[in-house]
Amino acid sequence: MNQPARITVVGGGSWATALIKMLSESNVQIRWWMRSKTDADHIKKFHHNPSYLSDVQISSRKVRVCMKIKEALRDSQYVILAVPAAFVSEALKGLKAENFADKCIVSAIKGMVPEKNVLVTDWMEQEFDVPAQKLAVIAGPCHAEEVALEKHSYLTIASTGLDCAASVAELLSCRFVQASPIDDIYGVEYCAVMKNIIALACGITHGLGFGDNFQAVLVSNAMQEIKRFVDAIYPKHRDLSGSAYLGDLLVTAYSPFSRNRTFGHLIGRGYSVQSAQMEMNMIAEGYYAAKSIHVINQHYKVDMPITNMVYNILYEKASPVAETSALRALLK
Repeated sequence: MNQPARITVVGGGSWATALIKMLSESNVQIRWWMRSKTDADHIKKFHHNPSYLSDVQISSRKVRVCMKIKEALRDSQYVILAVPAAFVSEALKGLKAENFADKCIVSAIKGMVPEKNVLVTDWMEQEFDVPAQKLAVIAGPCHAEEVALEKHSYLTIASTGLDCAASVAELLSCRFVQASPIDDIYGVEYCAVMKNIIALACGITHGLGFGDNFQAVLVSNAMQEIKRFVDAIYPKHRDLSGSAYLGDLLVTAYSPFSRNRTFGHLIGRGYSVQSAQMEMNMIAEGYYAAKSIHVINQHYKVDMPITNMVYNILYEKASPVAETSALRALLK
């Protein structure tokens, strides 16, 4: 019998829990690091996460919960990062390049490191000297809630090192998940960041009372906006109609499971940013991403009216009604 793959999952939220469920279908040994001692103790005793996707049963034979990050990383072959981008620096605090040596590092984070305004994979390469061919990202379209229900889902694993991408895709493939590898890591990762901003825009306009017709035009224009930005920042022949690009955008823009759409909807209904964050009790990556992309685009100067609208509403305290009215004139 083949030896089980040794995997570390960093993060205790819904997406981390969904990844644990997928991985547990394979021949694996998982060390699961989470910050909450209360949740960790509960999982050890009752074998489910009390805070997220509580119906998912956690295999005590395959999964060991850890509170010490260095212990969780020891001897692992794969490290999957599944914490919000805003907290990844704190989660990995005190670690050094040697802690990640010879491991395949996989980002399941669909956001950018705030303040530094860099992709998570770029940050891992800069901070911990992880070689590019050992870095990968996980893209959807795939909501954690549907994984918990074992609804058939699709993942794309992107890496410049196709061996790394293929091995991660094999680990995540199971009876209800189909995963495939590609090499467009930057295109996939930037699209994953951008689609959260677009989902915020969809939520804002929905909260203002706009219907499906407007949302369809908004999303089709958003796809063109994403293409302009990604082509400017990382030129490469790519088909953005693929599931890792358009598919991930569609599910995030339209699904009731989308936390970014939900966050935007609250903003459109008149909530402040702070009150919307408190209402959700979850991180909407698009909030931080809107600022990061805005800063990056000051250099590239790509025409991005939808992203600008979201940035103005969230960070300049502009009126959602006025910003949406201005955007309407630009959509085609």
